[in-house]
Amino acid sequence: MTVMQNAAQRAAKRLLRDFNEVEQLQVSVKGPGDFVSQADMRAEHSLREDLNKARPGYAFLMEESGASGSENWTWRWVVDPLDGTTNFLHGIPHWAISIGLEKRQTDGTVEIMAGVVYAPAVDEMFWAEKGAGAYLNERRLRVSARRDLREAVFATGIPFAAVEPRNRLAFARTLGTLMPQVAGIRRFGAAALDLAWVAAGRYDGFWELGLKPWDMAAGLLIVREAGGYVTDPAGGDAREGGNVVAANPHMHPQLREAVADGVAAAGARHT
Repeated sequence: MTVMQNAAQRAAKRLLRDFNEVEQLQVSVKGPGDFVSQADMRAEHSLREDLNKARPGYAFLMEESGASGSENWTWRWVVDPLDGTTNFLHGIPHWAISIGLEKRQTDGTVEIMAGVVYAPAVDEMFWAEKGAGAYLNERRLRVSARRDLREAVFATGIPFAAVEPRNRLAFARTLGTLMPQVAGIRRFGAAALDLAWVAAGRYDGFWELGLKPWDMAAGLLIVREAGGYVTDPAGGDAREGGNVVAANPHMHPQLREAVADGVAAAGARHT
């Protein structure tokens, strides 16, 4: 955990400097609404350097450079050097560094053993180790205890141009179902932080379709260690397809059902 936090804080120093000069960054376009900047690349290089120096044999799965290291890895870092890039490039101080640590068991299954989500603009370090609880800086985290949908605030990721039509339809259906029932739905633009905020009880739940492993590896563990539930809409492993439903134990069944209905309706429209 010390290795992960130190790596995140060192990368954050350069990111904060870049954030304060965001109008001067050179930006290339990966796809509609999905940008990558020099800041991402520098942060990823810094994180790789520090993590590799501390644990030379570990493999990597990183947003910008992909998979590297041994294919037969036992330990692997899963890293998003800048989650919330669009916020970052627009001067919105809601973005994070996400580092997850996976272990491949002897039977081939993969477990997330540790995770860090660091929000440099507000100096909030969310972290967890498997079986040891979740924390914000030094404070123990617990998911919210709300039971009534009418009091619930959920977070989500609104699909943008590059998202496949089926997922856009599923989102619209789910949103239409939930909006009349809840206190509010938020879209802040950084999935790693959305998950961390569920763990902190700021949100009662979060759903998004089509996330990548680096978007959620750390956040999934942090939610679980804070007492929350995380699955895909069918109740399976969210890592399999990148479709995530995370919530406190009381809200999770209702949120999962609404998302599953949205996915099913979108599938029917496309058949």
